[in-house]
Amino acid sequence: MKERLGELLLKAKMITEEQLQQGLEEQKKSGGRLGYNLIKLGFLKEEDILWFLSKQYGVPTINLNNFEIDEEVVKLIPQDLAKKYSCIPVSLMSGILTLAMVDPSNVFAIDDIKFLTGYSVETVVTSESSFKKAFDKYYRKKKTSTAEINAKDYDLDDHEESGSSVDFSEDMDDSVVDVDDFDNIVKGAIDNVEVVEEQDDEAILDVDAPIVKLVNGLLIKAVKMGVSDIHIEPYEKSFRVRYRLDGVLRKAMGLPLKIKNAVVSRIKIMSKLDIAEKRLPQDGRIKLKLGKKRDMDFRVSVLPTLFGEKVVLRLLDKSNLQLDMSKLGFEPKALELFQEAIHSPYGMVLVTGPTGSGKTTTLYSALNQLNNEETNIMTAEDPVEFNLPGINQVQIKEQIGLTFAAALRSFLRQDPDVIMVGEIRDTETAEIGIKAALTGHLVLSTLHTNDAPGTIGRLLNMGVEPFLVSSAVLLIVAQRLARRICPQCKEEIKVPEKALIRLGFSPEEVGELKIYKGRGCSNCNNTGYKGRIALYEVMKITEPIRLLILNGAPINELKAQARREGMKTLRDSGLQKIREGITTIEEVLRVSFND
Repeated sequence: MKERLGELLLKAKMITEEQLQQGLEEQKKSGGRLGYNLIKLGFLKEEDILWFLSKQYGVPTINLNNFEIDEEVVKLIPQDLAKKYSCIPVSLMSGILTLAMVDPSNVFAIDDIKFLTGYSVETVVTSESSFKKAFDKYYRKKKTSTAEINAKDYDLDDHEESGSSVDFSEDMDDSVVDVDDFDNIVKGAIDNVEVVEEQDDEAILDVDAPIVKLVNGLLIKAVKMGVSDIHIEPYEKSFRVRYRLDGVLRKAMGLPLKIKNAVVSRIKIMSKLDIAEKRLPQDGRIKLKLGKKRDMDFRVSVLPTLFGEKVVLRLLDKSNLQLDMSKLGFEPKALELFQEAIHSPYGMVLVTGPTGSGKTTTLYSALNQLNNEETNIMTAEDPVEFNLPGINQVQIKEQIGLTFAAALRSFLRQDPDVIMVGEIRDTETAEIGIKAALTGHLVLSTLHTNDAPGTIGRLLNMGVEPFLVSSAVLLIVAQRLARRICPQCKEEIKVPEKALIRLGFSPEEVGELKIYKGRGCSNCNNTGYKGRIALYEVMKITEPIRLLILNGAPINELKAQARREGMKTLRDSGLQKIREGITTIEEVLRVSFND
């Protein structure tokens, strides 16, 4: 699109070759679309770009700056979807939704919005700058000055990275928080926090006292808000902090660019890393004591990037670790199958899903149920996220040769009853784990696959023989995490019956079905969500499925057989959570696909 637009502008003699090159250079530097950057440089006006976009896409134009949109129409498309697809609903008449888009050729966006709303969609084209202003106007809350922000209701602006064509890089500097301002925000919390660390260079602490308070404040704010990850990211012209709350990244604040090295060095000191090493990735750990009875661990990863070192901290709060299997999100039948499998004397139970889908929590809940004085449980993990009393946990260190496969071999000489392997990454680990499962041990592990039946194909692709897979594997669990609706602002909404049927609900139930959504309140940081629930797909390896594996049946046949035997897919699990009013349609669409 960018080259075609540039050629059109050149042919019309609206810009010169030199201006085009400047626009392309600005685009590389700042992001966004070519037209947006040409307007920003002052080479074109908004009306010029709209005319060319209309000619390019063959649809009418709209200048959203001159258009007032009804709030009820705006609510038809959630904020994250509007941002993802760079679109805003403009009007709804006679069942036809008029949609202003930066890129009207995005048929996937149009299909998703048709499916979500249940309406026919007609598109009009708008410029990127016009869209950004409208997005700010209708979706974003007005920003509060840093002087008005306090520790209780600190505002998080939504800056989730979603692959959208919209450039939000300019917004990074809008809410720069001065170090002294942030000291005021967190001063009440810092006094009660002790950072457990060993320091050899006291001079660094004395010189960088404001940085010490700033970093401590960032950690405390994250703990108080219940976030799972902190991202500290340097860019060419900005330095930002983002928190992952309920699985979604949100911008927490911008910081002065000149302090980026001091902040990263402070975190390295706290996690006992080499502050002089800036070329290679490093991993460490920080421990906070919150009062006398609560500890908080932070897993730290430092990665060199183009404009400095990016730091990601994973919060490991043992007090929030949910080990009660009945509260994880299993449907009754799925929970019964899972408990039956983990209480088997031998065999393999696999939990699959992407990073951050809650696999470790599911495995820890299983180990917690099996943990007693009569059982020798051994785990190989990378990293060990939580210490579980009564369980022998081993930290994998590949740099010294302590791999999953090496740990497994040693485990078999330690008289284990239950073995947990953090992840099956290679053929050797898979084969040793399966052979252990066939020789009287219960083996629990994880894999990265999209669904439960796909795990069989993954093992076979690793080179494990079909007869070993069919004999050893007892049960496969696929899972995803969906956000829960905030209980304090939960309200019933109307959804077209056709959309519900297309989602997977039966025509008989849609008439009585109640659909809920969070309106947004102070309790949930105006997101409408509070906490997360797991969706589960549990596939038991029965005799018919074993025969299919031995005969080399494709994955779709395995899935079809499992469904005939009563397996509920991830989408089925999501629909059940919608029926129970636990989560929303948008969340189920986000984390699962229709079969």
